[in-house]
Amino acid sequence: MSLLKNFATVGMGTMTSRILGFVRDMFIAAALGSGPVAEAFFVAQRLPNLFRRLFAEGAFASAFVPLFTKTHDGEGPEAGRLFAEESLAALAAMLLAFTAVSEVAMAWLTLALAPGFAADPDKFDLTVLLSRIAFPYLFFISLATLLSGALNGLNRFAAAAFSSSLLNVVLIGALIYVYWTGEFGSRHAGILLTFAITAGGIVQLVFLIFACRYAGLRMSLRWPRWTPGVKRLTRLAGPSVIAGGITQINIVVGTIVASLQAGAVSWLYYADRLYQLPLGIVGIAVGIVLLPDLARALRAGRAEDASHAQNRSMEFAAALTLPASVALFVIPAAIIHVLFERGAFTAADTAATAPALAAYAVGLPAFVAIKVLQPAYFAREDTSAPMWYGGISMVVNVAAAFGLFFLFGHVGIAAATSIAAWVNAVLLFWTLHRRGHFAVDATIRRRIPLLLAGSVLMGAALYAADWALASWLADPHLSVQVIGLAILVFVGLMVFGLFVHFTGAADFKRILKAVLRRG
Repeated sequence: MSLLKNFATVGMGTMTSRILGFVRDMFIAAALGSGPVAEAFFVAQRLPNLFRRLFAEGAFASAFVPLFTKTHDGEGPEAGRLFAEESLAALAAMLLAFTAVSEVAMAWLTLALAPGFAADPDKFDLTVLLSRIAFPYLFFISLATLLSGALNGLNRFAAAAFSSSLLNVVLIGALIYVYWTGEFGSRHAGILLTFAITAGGIVQLVFLIFACRYAGLRMSLRWPRWTPGVKRLTRLAGPSVIAGGITQINIVVGTIVASLQAGAVSWLYYADRLYQLPLGIVGIAVGIVLLPDLARALRAGRAEDASHAQNRSMEFAAALTLPASVALFVIPAAIIHVLFERGAFTAADTAATAPALAAYAVGLPAFVAIKVLQPAYFAREDTSAPMWYGGISMVVNVAAAFGLFFLFGHVGIAAATSIAAWVNAVLLFWTLHRRGHFAVDATIRRRIPLLLAGSVLMGAALYAADWALASWLADPHLSVQVIGLAILVFVGLMVFGLFVHFTGAADFKRILKAVLRRG
């Protein structure tokens, strides 16, 4: 039950961040639209986010958390603190060197990430400038991510989960200033928002430093040394650079191809933000909580507990992900229209973004499954298998992105990302099952088909409700549009909730009790 409660804690923190992110993106859509400043801004923030996923969330998180948990629980809190300090020093030194080199080579990095921008010198130069401003965010957020991993290893999930909201708070403040000054779509607005990204990283780092001190983990920066702990961490983190950040790599491949089509980078960004909401709330939350839990169970020789945690995690993820995926596939235009279509974001942008969101929705269950399956490898200190499968997935994504782009434009890029995710998820599951590390129990075999059936029924109800509420959703008044979308959400929740309740597909009463339980 504590596993479900921790899922809820991280999920609520992530949901708070994503809701604030929606508010932020609504402001950005109205302020920048899909023009050249918007595209330059999106590419500029993608660079530090790519390397953050690779270095911090991908490599260090997947390798650091099991080692920190093992050291802290096995050798004592002081040994755990020492290992965390050594890891922090090594990561900081590497990031400082990497940031300095990247700032010098930013023009080449930008050309590699968005080669299509070279045809427009003004847009390319602005992208280089904004990328240089945003790149230091990598340093601050990567150190913050390591501190989050240490807190998660101590079963302190709340502070790390809610810290991501701080970046959105800073960005929303900057956007309010842009609205106040009336600088819609201007170069100055893009520069201001980019500075806000780096400022948000600093705020997150400071917050987590105090959170660690409150948890009794008082770390200080020391001179980096090549200690046995750092050697072990580096050896495990190497393959995780690919395994943990493969989804981000695939998205970047999409950005490279999308830069060849005007507006495509922006359309894919807005679609990506929408499907990232359920992915963040469910997939990332499950992965964060499951990794230290599996590491402890396996270290204690409790294989049955590990198997139970994996099955319940998959069941929990499916119960929330399958209906979300169907909803995003069936009514993408209604969602995008109500959330984004105002100011510089036009009806043409909605029409272009909606099919990309539907294509991403097809891959959403696979994206979440990857987050559930990868901890089973990382907890056993196996980062090689996910690395190889991630590499295969990346090859599939590159081939499909280029092939489908010339047939379906930017929608083909989103479809390629989903195809690659399914390849990765199937390989991860097949290997775990073959090794005897993941045996699907009777409960999940019975409930998954029912959850799928309930999601399909919900999709049919949403399709009919979307048609019936077309005049509400097209009303020029935002309040009427919001009411129409709220009715759609209510219809979907009621149909799915009633179906799973009467068929026993999900025991939401048990989940709610676990979430609310104290002690």
